[in-house]
Amino acid sequence: MAVPIAVLDCDLLLYGRGHRTLDRFKLEDVTDEYLISTYGFPRQFICYLVDLLGATLSRPTQRSRAISPETQILAALGFYTSGSFQTRMGDAIGISQASMSRCVANVTEALVERASQFIHFPKDEATVQTLKDDFYGLAGMPGVLGVVDCTHVAIKAPNAEDLSYVNRKGLHSLNCLMVCDSRGVLLSAETHWPGSLPDCTVLEQAALTSQFETDLHKDGWLLGDSSFLLRTWLMTPLHIPETPAEYRYNMAHSATHNVIERTFRTMRSRFRCLDGSKGTLQYSPEKSSHIILACCVLHNISLQHGLDVWSAPATGHMEQSEEEYEQMESVDSEACRVRQELLLTHFS
Repeated sequence: MAVPIAVLDCDLLLYGRGHRTLDRFKLEDVTDEYLISTYGFPRQFICYLVDLLGATLSRPTQRSRAISPETQILAALGFYTSGSFQTRMGDAIGISQASMSRCVANVTEALVERASQFIHFPKDEATVQTLKDDFYGLAGMPGVLGVVDCTHVAIKAPNAEDLSYVNRKGLHSLNCLMVCDSRGVLLSAETHWPGSLPDCTVLEQAALTSQFETDLHKDGWLLGDSSFLLRTWLMTPLHIPETPAEYRYNMAHSATHNVIERTFRTMRSRFRCLDGSKGTLQYSPEKSSHIILACCVLHNISLQHGLDVWSAPATGHMEQSEEEYEQMESVDSEACRVRQELLLTHFS
């Protein structure tokens, strides 16, 4: 005879069903310094997230009804920025560790639902031209619409048989393909690729490639390092520069591409759940991918609010991809012609 199992909410057991919302923690009762040190963000930013996500997080489900949107957001921010479900974090806002885990799941999905709102390439011509001008101001590289690279985020092993997530260092990871502008704002983020895939394969299969080959390839290009193939819309450095113009091109390319390396450092500094210092993400690849994407959304929102941490020290192990690859030169004659014309026009 089967025995029915009751699924109990830990907070309802602790605080009773009379508590429709858990408001033991009040934002107005603490200082900005405390909020930043504990949750990584100031009051104004947290209030913005409450306004943005409040309706979604207030859905009357059996599990989340007792916990206010404000508390759910604080719990999630605490995890994203510390990388752990510490008991003291739950104690600070008055919820159990199990409820913290549910809060992280709720907030993560709410942010993922809004990813396209905050992560996208500009569409109008004036904004696209501003994008190019800002990149040109960095090191004199013309026509740049974004810089692209991959970074690995460590996850727990899905199962013993699945080797698709084992990267070249023997660790399980997701290989995340990202594009940013000159300020580090993410324009594209694909966070679901298995760690065993090399960067060039990720790009080959990515939605980003079909985007540029169908929509965005208009008088401009991305910059990528030598782990990618040269394309008409993706300029890579020259393997062995020989002329002064080629040296100048490579130097401008490197200085401009460095923006995304700084962006990766920013993200691992702000979101410690990604940097490996507290261990790997203890979720399935799909849920881990959503957590990474949620952090990408928060990264862009934080830049919109003027919260720039490029000056923060680099920490942890969210590593830019360090693939062992042979230098790849494209057999695409048109791509070679475009790069050669760029050399002659702007660097000779």
